[in-house]
Amino acid sequence: MKNTFVLRKWQKQCVQQVLRKYRQGKRHFLCLATPGAGKTLMAAEVAKQLLDRKNIEFVLCFSPSKIVARDFQITLEKHLRNRLDGALGSIGSSYTYQGMQSIPPEIWKLLESFNVLVIFDEIHHCSGSKEEGANVWGQTILNRINQKAAFSLALSGTPWRSDNLPIVLSEYYDGRISCDFVYGLSESIKDNVCRRPQIIAIDNDRIIYQPHEGDRKTFKCFSDLLNETTIPYQRLIETRSFNEQMLKVADKKLTEIRRAVPNAGGLVVATSVSHAQQLYSYIKNTLKKSVTVVSYRDSNATSIIQDFKNDTTVWIVSVGMISEGTNIPRLQVCCHLTRIKTELHFRQILGRIIRSNAIEKTNAYLYIPAHADLVAYATRVAEDIPDVCGVFQQIAGNGIPNDELPELHMAAYESTVTSHDQLLLGTQGNSFDSQECNEKRPATVSTLLRDYDCSLDVSGRYKKQVIAFSSPLS
Repeated sequence: MKNTFVLRKWQKQCVQQVLRKYRQGKRHFLCLATPGAGKTLMAAEVAKQLLDRKNIEFVLCFSPSKIVARDFQITLEKHLRNRLDGALGSIGSSYTYQGMQSIPPEIWKLLESFNVLVIFDEIHHCSGSKEEGANVWGQTILNRINQKAAFSLALSGTPWRSDNLPIVLSEYYDGRISCDFVYGLSESIKDNVCRRPQIIAIDNDRIIYQPHEGDRKTFKCFSDLLNETTIPYQRLIETRSFNEQMLKVADKKLTEIRRAVPNAGGLVVATSVSHAQQLYSYIKNTLKKSVTVVSYRDSNATSIIQDFKNDTTVWIVSVGMISEGTNIPRLQVCCHLTRIKTELHFRQILGRIIRSNAIEKTNAYLYIPAHADLVAYATRVAEDIPDVCGVFQQIAGNGIPNDELPELHMAAYESTVTSHDQLLLGTQGNSFDSQECNEKRPATVSTLLRDYDCSLDVSGRYKKQVIAFSSPLS
């Protein structure tokens, strides 16, 4: 089996630091590298050098999903020129964290009888500094792997947890995690390892909310609506007109990209299976684009994702599947339509589209609802890229067209559709049936929200807030 891998500069530097720390008698190493930077190949090279030097006899890998575990296995087998399928004669195996509890006892015994390297991908899924208070996966690592593995290598692109619990096997100083090696977004963009992200928040400038008993209120943005009413966020992101607007804008950008990169793809992260089917119907029947759906309910989800990875289908709609670690370099556009609003999940979604194929110098485009939390996360991403330094005052009202936007800016608004585009919330407003999508809706109608005893319509213009605009490509 021919080895065709070429290590990047950061990967070589990290491998050297890993081996140096191991030679110093330390057994654990934590690498923070931005999603899409190539942590899998770096880990494979560490395993190769340890095997070549007879420092280890076996390699075990743990990942957060089946498709990531499979990708790890493929990369390791190619790089090590040996099987990693757990069968007799192989040099190890690749598992998911979920599968830890069903691993055969003889695999765990390897750690007691041989020198084993254990690789943890996206280690932040495993919490606990001691057995008490650790999650199930953290407990397994503390009981079965810690102090038994010859070496362990932990990888993460987002080294923190939403519940603020400590990550297993990690060290903390003044409340901050200590990483042995850091390769950030700014460095990866400079090295052409990752694409420059553009994060675009979709909003509307005139939203009318009418409680069944109460005064009518008008809001200038979604954040104000959500903060000052009982309308839940999930209702907003499942609304037909809002979804249509985001998909139209994103598909227009993806169509533009595909003129230069014919196999470029788009990802929609949906909030539920029914929501995903609605989005699928609109993309297929109204936008007339090829599209597939994958969810946690699909028994063949891994095959669906692999097929999409290797073909030219334009869009894929996902529910809980294409997340951290999933390697599909042709993805360049993403719509964030999930109810999960943590920064950890936000950055993991962004990581799906910034992985460069090193052929075309192109940008990545993430479209999000203009929710205050998501905009704050996007702003922090912009702060990670020092040369994205222009700060312009927000512009509302008539807006400005795309070609007049400054080359370097943050937080600039532009109007994108005509006024009186109705936002429909509630049972009647969530259908994406193809026949309904092709029907012309009335310009302004207040729709009764029986679930929330109110009516709501959007009679303003949708607008885009560009949070992290890329500088011109060099």
